[in-house]
Amino acid sequence: MSEVIWHDVECGSYRADLPLWEELAAKTTGSIMELGCGTGRVTMHLGKDLARHVLGVDRNPELVSSLWERSQMRSGLAEIGDVRDFDLAGKFELALAPMQLIQLLDDEQDRIDCLSCVGDHLKPGGLAAFAIVEELLPLPLEGASPPLPDVRQTEGWIYSSLPLESVAGPDSIVLRRLRQTVDPDGEMTEELNEIELCVLSAETLEAEAIEAGLRPVGRRQIPPTDAHVGSTVVLLQKVP
Repeated sequence: MSEVIWHDVECGSYRADLPLWEELAAKTTGSIMELGCGTGRVTMHLGKDLARHVLGVDRNPELVSSLWERSQMRSGLAEIGDVRDFDLAGKFELALAPMQLIQLLDDEQDRIDCLSCVGDHLKPGGLAAFAIVEELLPLPLEGASPPLPDVRQTEGWIYSSLPLESVAGPDSIVLRRLRQTVDPDGEMTEELNEIELCVLSAETLEAEAIEAGLRPVGRRQIPPTDAHVGSTVVLLQKVP
């Protein structure tokens, strides 16, 4: 099944973090990059509202190609690259890593490589913002209704993704969703999808950032929604 479809279903409608990215972007005048841009939820949102260059980076060619198509083949809007080792032209004033991107990496060394690479691409005084999940709250939140599935219909096909549970272990957090597909003839198939995140605290990420040459300069919070966990956003600056 196309990763583009499921990325759109499960991430496309998420908006809880956009006000923070807008706020940080409004304080800059130079170029912005987004790590793990996917099909362009954040990159295209900021790019259409700001009169400056916004560039997404993602290692999945299918997702980057979809972003190109949606932006009317503006290939400069995204590039294929591994967040641990990418090489972009120019320097950036702001780097964003939404939706726990850094926790998808395997270990400390991968994170330090990513942080170092980001630092290499920032202007002196430039800011990087990494969203992580530190504490899992039970979903649905107390007093809230059970989460509804994220649903999208395309060319007679119906795609549904229902958040099931978040399970925290000593070293990882597993996010589980039930994916269901209904074809134009009414046949339904389903599968369990799991995303594994490394357990990571803001303090640990800040210590790794210092090792990578970045300076911690604060934290912000993104609240949970019925279908998505909340995030701590760790702010890091390239030392002028």
